[in-house]
Amino acid sequence: MNATDFAPLPPLGGPALVAKLLVVDDHPANIQALFQIFQGDHRVFMATSGEQALAVCRDQQPDLVLLDVVMPGMDGYEVCMRLKADATTRDIPVIFVTSHGDEAAETQGLDVGAVDFITKPINPKVVRARVKTHLTLKSQSDLLRQLAFVDGLTGVANRRHFDVRFGSEWRRAQRNGNDLTLVMIDVDFFKRFNDDHGHQTGDDCLRLVAATLAGTLRRPGDLLARYGGEEFACVLPETGLPGALSIAQQLEGAVRALKLPHPSSGASDVVTVSLGVAVKGPGPASTYTAADLLALADAKLYEAKAGGRARAMVGALPAA
Repeated sequence: MNATDFAPLPPLGGPALVAKLLVVDDHPANIQALFQIFQGDHRVFMATSGEQALAVCRDQQPDLVLLDVVMPGMDGYEVCMRLKADATTRDIPVIFVTSHGDEAAETQGLDVGAVDFITKPINPKVVRARVKTHLTLKSQSDLLRQLAFVDGLTGVANRRHFDVRFGSEWRRAQRNGNDLTLVMIDVDFFKRFNDDHGHQTGDDCLRLVAATLAGTLRRPGDLLARYGGEEFACVLPETGLPGALSIAQQLEGAVRALKLPHPSSGASDVVTVSLGVAVKGPGPASTYTAADLLALADAKLYEAKAGGRARAMVGALPAA
């Protein structure tokens, strides 16, 4: 059996309300038993080895893992330790489901980071209740983390969120050989706007620009963050040069179309933005780093500003 998505049709309320569960067991019959319990309410993934489990967690980010302990190769304890050692998966709760119900096995499971321990044969009501409890706790934790990652002025992601997400997307692009685009955006002559209109109006301007930029990004995986002051950043996974240029032009045009008066701007009589676009192309992992992509985006932003502003400049990291 390969790592497969058993996803049922989402219930009323939309897919965002459907929790994702990963069931890990080297015996397909045990996976099927848990699938039957949760298929009506959750989206259920499966893995039959520790290596598969780690890959599914990185790619699908399940809300909870039901993990067998005894498996050939990498056992459940090792899987749990690796999940907790990775910043992209450490917040996924793990419940061990195993036939080893002695106190030493349970203690070891909790020591490596599991939140609960269920012994086989499973009782469906017990499993449902414990999964519900830990999904509720995770939902509450996710909300608190989300609030910590939101910029208080504009409502988009903050610099901390950008740093975490950009690093994660860079590693994923390196691992999978995918394109990755980073766009740095600066509101042109914003200090002059504040001097002319006052900081309150300046704050209103930033809110509107942020909402416009965020609304221009169409894919759920794209990220807009406030990088600092009047500067924003976009992380665009699996986006190569043609797509990067198209999106940058759309972002610039959307802000210009707001027609916010800015007579003191040296670029236009309305509020505009300059954009620096940097692309990591497809291919195997290279010697470049996320910092190299950021430096290229900054350099292209400088070129856009030096060239008259209200425009986008695009560049790509050289092939490895």
